[in-house]
Amino acid sequence: MSTSASRRRRLPLTAGAGIAAVALVLAGCSGSPEGTATPDEPVELRMTVWTADETQLGLFQEIADEYVAENPELVSKVTFEPIPFDDYTTTLTTQLAGGNAPDLGWILESYAPEFVSSGALYDLTGTLQDHEGYEYDDLLDSSLALWQQDDKLFAYPFSNSPFAVFVNTDQIAAAGQPNPADLVASGDWTFDAAGDISAASASTSGKQGLVVRDFDYKVWENLATIWSSFGASPWSEDGTSCTLTDPEMVDAMTWIHDAIFVDKAMPGPGVTADFFAGDAAMTITQISRASALDDSFGWDVVPLPDGPEGRQNVIGQAGIGVFANAENPGVAADFLAYFTAPENAEKLAAYFPPPRESLLNAETLAAGNPRLTEEQLQAVVVDGIQDAVTKPAHPNFAKIQDTVRAQLDALWTADADVESVLGSTCETIAPLLEG
Repeated sequence: MSTSASRRRRLPLTAGAGIAAVALVLAGCSGSPEGTATPDEPVELRMTVWTADETQLGLFQEIADEYVAENPELVSKVTFEPIPFDDYTTTLTTQLAGGNAPDLGWILESYAPEFVSSGALYDLTGTLQDHEGYEYDDLLDSSLALWQQDDKLFAYPFSNSPFAVFVNTDQIAAAGQPNPADLVASGDWTFDAAGDISAASASTSGKQGLVVRDFDYKVWENLATIWSSFGASPWSEDGTSCTLTDPEMVDAMTWIHDAIFVDKAMPGPGVTADFFAGDAAMTITQISRASALDDSFGWDVVPLPDGPEGRQNVIGQAGIGVFANAENPGVAADFLAYFTAPENAEKLAAYFPPPRESLLNAETLAAGNPRLTEEQLQAVVVDGIQDAVTKPAHPNFAKIQDTVRAQLDALWTADADVESVLGSTCETIAPLLEG
């Protein structure tokens, strides 16, 4: 398929200095279905992804090759273009702006509102609903919410990976601390308990306690795995007002600050600790990280602890969208329908928890997760997706992300005034929330 800019509509792009991604504006395109006619000759399709896993890429290609074999009049070839995760959204939006749009691509949940509201994505609703055997009603409404607008679906949420707590049971036992699995069973698995166990284990082992993986005092949105159970969020549901100064968020961030600087339950700034290398007693991360485990220490995985508002499941989500300014969005949407239909969604479930209710069971997921028992999969994956919230997302998230990160730097000192820092952060991001 030609990638000539002269044959594509161009996508204007705006960017703020130093941000990890850029906001999208697609002038003159609403993302409505068009271009669905059969092409004059078979076309090539390209999908951007951030995985470089050869096994996963092999599965994608196997499904794609089957589609090509069944639809030779539509598509001659499908290729998958890996882009490093750290550069993914910036690279993707640059391609979109430069007239080199891929036909399909992965989209991270934090940027979903930007892509959906901009008109950059093709409306998939009719294609998926009309695809033979697709079983559209099998898709969980809660999984679709972030990718919808005006009752239209603009991306398929192929990965719904719950956050959970991995536990080094050897370190916890050596510190004489209760096993978190026992606390889950008794209803006493709380963040306070997790903090106490982590602090005691760190003191005994000389290593670290509880690590929020990938936070590293940069990716602040990963702290949603803690603050959500306090009933907190960084902004209002409609995204227009800052709620960092609400009592629930102040309590949550105070808990985190004390866990770092008072109780020594969490590693401080500049401290690197990899749970999977045996450097910490616990880590909060997505269940997909289980593949990094080996037999060098005893381990378990349990759901997120309860906070003052009980347990709040949190998931990381990724969608697949068709780009409206690609040459053949209708053909790309037809391939996406094939790629995510029930039979292929079951294959993909080996790596990516699907949004299909029929496939969200421990037996199906166990086929691709041999290190986890069906009981663990039920507790942390199947149950963990139910009534879950995603990490923060906003139509202006690209600019908000770095602004909040810079403001929160003042929080990561022992004598920080939590409420004051959060108030200053709210004042700074207020104009960005309003538009």
